[in-house]
Amino acid sequence: MFSGVAFLVRAALILAGCLITTLAAAQVAPPAPVPLVGQPPAPEKSTPDPAVVPEKAKSQPLAKAKPKVAPPPLPLTRVVAKNDPRPTIYPGAADAIQDAAERYRQIALTGGWPKLPQGQVLKQGQSGEAVILLRQRLAREGDLDPAQANNPDFDAGLVQSVKLFQGRHGLAQTGLVGNITLRALNVTAHERYQALNESARRLHVRNFAYGARYVVVNIPSASVEAIAAGQVERRHIAVVGKPDRPSPEVETRITNVNFNPTWTVPVSIIKKDIIPKMQKDPSYLAKSKIRIFGASGVEIEPTRIDWSTERATAFTLRQDSGSGNSLGQIRIDMPNREAVYMHDTPSKRLFARDDRFHSSGCVRVESVRDFVTWLLAPMPGPGGGPWDRTDVDDILKNDARKDIRLKEPVPVIWAYLTGYVTPDGVTHFRDDVYGLDQLAILSSAPDETPTSAIPAARPKLTVPNQPLPPRTTSTLEQQANRVLYPRPQRIDP
Repeated sequence: MFSGVAFLVRAALILAGCLITTLAAAQVAPPAPVPLVGQPPAPEKSTPDPAVVPEKAKSQPLAKAKPKVAPPPLPLTRVVAKNDPRPTIYPGAADAIQDAAERYRQIALTGGWPKLPQGQVLKQGQSGEAVILLRQRLAREGDLDPAQANNPDFDAGLVQSVKLFQGRHGLAQTGLVGNITLRALNVTAHERYQALNESARRLHVRNFAYGARYVVVNIPSASVEAIAAGQVERRHIAVVGKPDRPSPEVETRITNVNFNPTWTVPVSIIKKDIIPKMQKDPSYLAKSKIRIFGASGVEIEPTRIDWSTERATAFTLRQDSGSGNSLGQIRIDMPNREAVYMHDTPSKRLFARDDRFHSSGCVRVESVRDFVTWLLAPMPGPGGGPWDRTDVDDILKNDARKDIRLKEPVPVIWAYLTGYVTPDGVTHFRDDVYGLDQLAILSSAPDETPTSAIPAARPKLTVPNQPLPPRTTSTLEQQANRVLYPRPQRIDP
């Protein structure tokens, strides 16, 4: 009994000790903070249950930050002005380019034009020294009235001058001076002279037979012009040869239009493209509807050819007609020693690109059905009247091959003009994509007073007998080490 009483006493003492400890802790706990005057009392803190989402949080999601306004897109480097009636090449174009070359030579001899700072976008509403430099640069070339050259404000008049400059250089006419426009502005007057000088030389050695209707392909512009009575009636975006397979300069006549053509693959394409693709994918020819024929015309299975060698070049590879054909649905024949031609393409997406140097030498024409309608228009169509677009569409409704010979062949010239002058006297420039300007300059003997290669019988402008200022972009030694593009022996799509 005594032990039971002792146990109860001990338990009571332990309970009393816990109570005393709790009371003592409450006495030493810091008091709740007193709110400042005007400040509402702090809410009681509670431990939230992570599994429970308050109704208020559900109904009121966090506000998203406002998206930043994207900067305006930069202008493209090559734009085809489809409604521009001014032809690139016309009788007397070489002389006009030579005269422009002399003018730019004089600009170079007298100090050129100011260089604009890199990395700065200039647009309407800005003001400052950079705008003055821009005005002086445009005035030096004739895109701005010299009386406005020292105005520090980028106003509406300056926007129009910038658009004029952009149009002459094949740029999108935005009136905004971004990186691409700035790069064109900073090409020296000396380089512009060289472009015009070499373009005049290249055009003058041609013996193009103009007609009442003719076609011009300016390769650096990647465009096709259908010209009648001195005006461009149709202008088409084009895809031309890539730098390592450049489109050649040719002059001939368009004689035939092939609807739904087959494509005989040239040996160069078999070596460079077909064999590597067959090594990676033995089903490539079947997917592309390309068949192989022997000398006797008998079809050969691809599995019988050793694709680790160049054995395939001994056979004829021919792609069936149809919309998937590499030539598309239309081929435009123009007999020439370079074996090039103009045609449709299944790769229409390339026409939307700025860089349109992707073919193996031939010229792909956007809206080729409209171009062919223009070629055939002087002839009676299937219904007895002149050819129209409906006639062309009707022929292409099936894959049947049909060739039509033009009653009057149309002269066509493919030229490489990085500088040219339109009949209204406006000077235009395009990029030297193939490096032909530098190739011609490096291969010629040095001359203290470089002049264009027009025959001496034509009166020359009187110019001071002093050298042009040295190039600042690269040294002659660096230019000599450039990789220049050889002319291919055979060109294909």
